[in-house]
Amino acid sequence: MEQQVRFCTAEDGVRLAFAVHGSGPPIVRVATWLTNLEYDWDSPLWRHWLEGLGARNTLIRYDERGCGLSDRETGELSVDAWVGDLEAVVEAAGLERFALLGVSQGAAIAITYAARHPEKVTHLVLYGGYARGRKMRQPDRRIEENALISAIRAGWDDPTPTFRRVFSMLFLPEGTPEQMAWYDDLLRNSTSAETAARLYDARGNIDVLESAAQVQTPTIVLHANRDHVVPVEEGRMLASLIPGARLVLLDSTNHILLGDEPAWWSFLEVVHSFLGADRARSPLHPFVALSARELEVLELVAAGLTNDEIAARLVLSVRTVERHLSNIYGKLGLSGKAGRAAAAARFSQLSESAPYV
Repeated sequence: MEQQVRFCTAEDGVRLAFAVHGSGPPIVRVATWLTNLEYDWDSPLWRHWLEGLGARNTLIRYDERGCGLSDRETGELSVDAWVGDLEAVVEAAGLERFALLGVSQGAAIAITYAARHPEKVTHLVLYGGYARGRKMRQPDRRIEENALISAIRAGWDDPTPTFRRVFSMLFLPEGTPEQMAWYDDLLRNSTSAETAARLYDARGNIDVLESAAQVQTPTIVLHANRDHVVPVEEGRMLASLIPGARLVLLDSTNHILLGDEPAWWSFLEVVHSFLGADRARSPLHPFVALSARELEVLELVAAGLTNDEIAARLVLSVRTVERHLSNIYGKLGLSGKAGRAAAAARFSQLSESAPYV
């Protein structure tokens, strides 16, 4: 799987980077706070998102103004400006009809775009999102708000992750040290301290309550039931505001769903089904949930290699191989000592009948 990075220009002259990968009906993922198209590609936080969504669809995503490969000059920061950026990417990608994915802050932009362009959006998928920013829903917590913005300005560029760790603990409370360390690095590499602070502050002013009520597109709202960043009540509000929207709660505390938690599998299954690609009817189910690396490990298990031999072949530690196997068993619904043999048998059977593996 490879991505193609391209560029387009917003109406006010800001250059935006967007990437395309996968095949099938298009999904546009609205930009969120702090991304880097190249850095995300191999990350332990976003790679499973890219593989899972790109397995059945063409995924188009972009770095928002001020971040990643897009221009670091932000220009105006507002809902209208962000929607304008999405419009520029859609036009540059040559899209006529597509599904729209809004994650976290991107949900508000997706909602506004769908309300303004009902003829363009076939499906609206919202995860961890909200219709009103922090300042709108928590007007009495200005001291905490200002403290977080001060922390960004004070410690963003510091080589040690002390200040940035506040955000990794909020976004990934169940993340491993490796995942948190990667998120710390992403924050520092995605943009400058001043831009991060301005973007964070601007997001707090979002209010798309009226736009949500105008959405005509079939919509599904997914939310982690113990989200530490966006309270689950905001997800419930979204589902109640958008006519006909369906709400799905996922059992997780992570704002960014991790590839080794059951909630990620649930998210992917619900989204594929909603978009009309019900994997339960496919001979590939549930192997499409496995990452490329997990498929490599499983192929070697099916070939009869031990964990030590797999580690040597793939240049990994034995502990990493064991972690991959644990993830594989969880995604395939296997457990116990028979899990290895059962997973290998399923893979071997599938390999004989399907070209996917």
